[in-house]
Amino acid sequence: MKECWPKKRLGDVCGIARGGSPRPIQAFLTVAADGINWVKISDATASGKYIYNTAEKIKPAGASRSRVERDGDFLLSNSMSFGRPYIMRTTGCIHDGWLVLSNYEGAFNQDFLYHLLGAPQVFGQFDRLAAGSTVRNLNIDLASRVVVPVPPLPEQRRIVALLDEAFEGIAIAKANA
Repeated sequence: MKECWPKKRLGDVCGIARGGSPRPIQAFLTVAADGINWVKISDATASGKYIYNTAEKIKPAGASRSRVERDGDFLLSNSMSFGRPYIMRTTGCIHDGWLVLSNYEGAFNQDFLYHLLGAPQVFGQFDRLAAGSTVRNLNIDLASRVVVPVPPLPEQRRIVALLDEAFEGIAIAKANA
Protein backbone atom coordinates (compact mmCIF):
# COMPACT_ATOMS: atom_id res chain seq x y z
CA MET A 1 0.00 0.00 0.00
CA LYS A 2 1.36 3.34 -1.01
CA GLU A 3 2.29 5.85 1.68
CA CYS A 4 0.97 8.74 -0.42
CA TRP A 5 -2.64 7.54 -0.19
CA PRO A 6 -4.67 9.41 2.41
CA LYS A 7 -5.40 7.41 5.55
CA LYS A 8 -8.71 7.66 7.36
CA ARG A 9 -10.50 6.00 10.21
CA LEU A 10 -13.00 3.44 8.95
CA GLY A 11 -15.78 5.15 10.90
CA ASP A 12 -15.04 8.40 9.05
CA VAL A 13 -15.54 6.87 5.59
CA CYS A 14 -18.50 4.57 6.21
CA GLY A 15 -21.39 3.93 8.53
CA ILE A 16 -21.02 1.00 10.91
CA ALA A 17 -23.96 -0.68 12.66
CA ARG A 18 -24.39 -3.92 14.59
CA GLY A 19 -26.73 -6.74 13.80
CA GLY A 20 -29.41 -7.76 16.27
CA SER A 21 -30.75 -11.05 17.53
CA PRO A 22 -34.34 -11.48 18.67
CA ARG A 23 -34.46 -13.12 22.10
CA PRO A 24 -35.05 -15.83 22.93
CA ILE A 25 -33.92 -16.92 19.48
CA GLN A 26 -35.55 -20.35 19.74
CA ALA A 27 -38.96 -18.65 19.88
CA PHE A 28 -38.28 -16.93 16.53
CA LEU A 29 -36.79 -19.79 14.48
CA THR A 30 -39.10 -21.21 11.82
CA VAL A 31 -39.27 -23.52 8.82
CA ALA A 32 -42.37 -21.76 7.47
CA ALA A 33 -42.41 -20.50 3.89
CA ASP A 34 -42.64 -16.87 5.04
CA GLY A 35 -39.51 -17.21 7.17
CA ILE A 36 -36.71 -14.68 6.68
CA ASN A 37 -33.12 -15.81 6.21
CA TRP A 38 -31.25 -15.72 9.55
CA VAL A 39 -27.63 -14.83 8.72
CA LYS A 40 -25.22 -16.19 11.32
CA ILE A 41 -21.43 -16.38 11.36
CA SER A 42 -21.71 -20.12 10.62
CA ASP A 43 -23.37 -19.27 7.27
CA ALA A 44 -20.10 -17.75 6.06
CA THR A 45 -17.10 -19.80 5.08
CA ALA A 46 -13.56 -18.76 5.91
CA SER A 47 -12.56 -18.94 2.25
CA GLY A 48 -15.70 -17.38 0.79
CA LYS A 49 -16.31 -13.80 -0.22
CA TYR A 50 -20.09 -14.02 -0.43
CA ILE A 51 -22.97 -15.26 1.71
CA TYR A 52 -25.49 -16.91 -0.60
CA ASN A 53 -27.83 -18.70 1.79
CA THR A 54 -28.54 -19.50 5.40
CA ALA A 55 -29.14 -22.65 7.40
CA GLU A 56 -32.02 -21.17 9.40
CA LYS A 57 -34.88 -18.73 9.07
CA ILE A 58 -36.67 -16.53 11.58
CA LYS A 59 -40.30 -15.52 11.82
CA PRO A 60 -41.20 -12.13 10.30
CA ALA A 61 -41.86 -10.84 13.85
CA GLY A 62 -38.13 -11.36 14.58
CA ALA A 63 -37.12 -8.91 11.84
CA SER A 64 -38.19 -5.95 13.98
CA ARG A 65 -35.64 -7.06 16.60
CA SER A 66 -32.83 -7.53 14.09
CA ARG A 67 -31.39 -5.76 11.02
CA VAL A 68 -32.53 -6.70 7.52
CA GLU A 69 -29.66 -6.59 5.01
CA ARG A 70 -29.85 -7.13 1.27
CA ASP A 71 -27.88 -8.37 -1.71
CA GLY A 72 -24.73 -6.26 -1.99
CA ASP A 73 -24.57 -5.19 1.66
CA PHE A 74 -21.16 -5.47 3.28
CA LEU A 75 -20.74 -7.47 6.51
CA LEU A 76 -17.85 -7.77 8.94
CA SER A 77 -17.78 -10.48 11.60
CA ASN A 78 -17.48 -8.99 15.08
CA SER A 79 -17.16 -12.03 17.30
CA MET A 80 -15.28 -15.32 17.46
CA SER A 81 -13.74 -15.14 13.96
CA PHE A 82 -13.82 -11.34 14.16
CA GLY A 83 -12.66 -9.04 11.38
CA ARG A 84 -13.63 -11.19 8.39
CA PRO A 85 -15.38 -9.34 5.56
CA TYR A 86 -18.27 -10.75 3.50
CA ILE A 87 -20.66 -9.47 0.87
CA MET A 88 -24.33 -10.46 1.00
CA ARG A 89 -25.76 -12.27 -2.03
CA THR A 90 -29.11 -12.82 -0.36
CA THR A 91 -31.52 -10.92 1.86
CA GLY A 92 -31.87 -11.68 5.53
CA CYS A 93 -31.70 -10.55 9.12
CA ILE A 94 -28.20 -10.42 10.55
CA HIS A 95 -27.23 -11.96 13.87
CA ASP A 96 -25.61 -9.74 16.49
CA GLY A 97 -22.27 -11.35 15.60
CA TRP A 98 -22.14 -9.07 12.55
CA LEU A 99 -21.34 -5.45 11.82
CA VAL A 100 -22.70 -3.94 8.62
CA LEU A 101 -20.77 -1.27 6.72
CA SER A 102 -22.77 1.26 4.71
CA ASN A 103 -22.37 4.48 2.77
CA TYR A 104 -18.79 3.60 1.79
CA GLU A 105 -19.31 3.99 -1.97
CA GLY A 106 -17.88 7.52 -2.04
CA ALA A 107 -14.60 6.24 -0.61
CA PHE A 108 -14.38 2.59 -1.67
CA ASN A 109 -15.03 0.19 -4.50
CA GLN A 110 -16.82 -2.75 -2.83
CA ASP A 111 -14.33 -5.36 -4.05
CA PHE A 112 -11.39 -3.19 -2.98
CA LEU A 113 -12.92 -2.77 0.48
CA TYR A 114 -13.28 -6.55 0.71
CA HIS A 115 -9.60 -7.08 -0.08
CA LEU A 116 -8.51 -4.17 2.11
CA LEU A 117 -10.35 -5.42 5.20
CA GLY A 118 -8.91 -8.89 4.64
CA ALA A 119 -5.33 -7.58 4.38
CA PRO A 120 -2.91 -8.43 7.20
CA GLN A 121 -2.29 -4.74 7.95
CA VAL A 122 -5.97 -4.13 8.64
CA PHE A 123 -6.63 -7.45 10.38
CA GLY A 124 -3.67 -6.68 12.65
CA GLN A 125 -5.48 -3.56 13.81
CA PHE A 126 -8.68 -5.53 14.43
CA ASP A 127 -6.63 -8.05 16.38
CA ARG A 128 -5.03 -5.38 18.58
CA LEU A 129 -8.36 -3.65 19.23
CA ALA A 130 -10.56 -6.72 19.83
CA ALA A 131 -11.93 -6.66 23.36
CA GLY A 132 -12.21 -9.58 25.74
CA SER A 133 -9.88 -12.22 27.09
CA THR A 134 -11.47 -15.58 26.27
CA VAL A 135 -13.87 -14.57 23.49
CA ARG A 136 -12.58 -11.49 21.71
CA ASN A 137 -15.01 -9.18 19.95
CA LEU A 138 -15.15 -6.03 17.88
CA ASN A 139 -17.82 -3.42 18.35
CA ILE A 140 -18.82 -0.31 16.41
CA ASP A 141 -16.42 1.95 18.30
CA LEU A 142 -13.43 -0.39 17.92
CA ALA A 143 -14.05 -1.04 14.21
CA SER A 144 -14.51 2.71 13.65
CA ARG A 145 -10.98 3.37 14.92
CA VAL A 146 -9.22 1.19 12.34
CA VAL A 147 -7.09 3.33 10.03
CA VAL A 148 -7.23 2.43 6.34
CA PRO A 149 -5.66 3.86 3.19
CA VAL A 150 -8.12 5.45 0.76
CA PRO A 151 -6.62 5.43 -2.74
CA PRO A 152 -8.51 7.11 -5.59
CA LEU A 153 -11.37 4.98 -6.95
CA PRO A 154 -9.69 4.41 -10.37
CA GLU A 155 -6.61 3.06 -8.52
CA GLN A 156 -8.86 0.81 -6.44
CA ARG A 157 -10.45 -0.64 -9.58
CA ARG A 158 -6.96 -1.24 -11.06
CA ILE A 159 -5.85 -3.04 -7.88
CA VAL A 160 -9.00 -5.18 -7.85
CA ALA A 161 -8.41 -6.20 -11.48
CA LEU A 162 -4.84 -7.25 -10.62
CA LEU A 163 -5.97 -9.18 -7.54
CA ASP A 164 -8.80 -10.90 -9.41
CA GLU A 165 -6.36 -12.00 -12.11
CA ALA A 166 -3.86 -13.25 -9.51
CA PHE A 167 -6.51 -15.17 -7.54
CA GLU A 168 -7.87 -16.69 -10.77
CA GLY A 169 -4.34 -17.90 -11.58
CA ILE A 170 -4.01 -19.39 -8.12
CA ALA A 171 -7.35 -21.19 -8.48
CA ILE A 172 -6.26 -22.65 -11.83
CA ALA A 173 -2.92 -23.74 -10.38
CA LYS A 174 -4.70 -25.45 -7.44
CA ALA A 175 -7.09 -27.22 -9.81
CA ASN A 176 -4.19 -28.46 -11.89
CA ALA A 177 -2.11 -29.59 -8.90
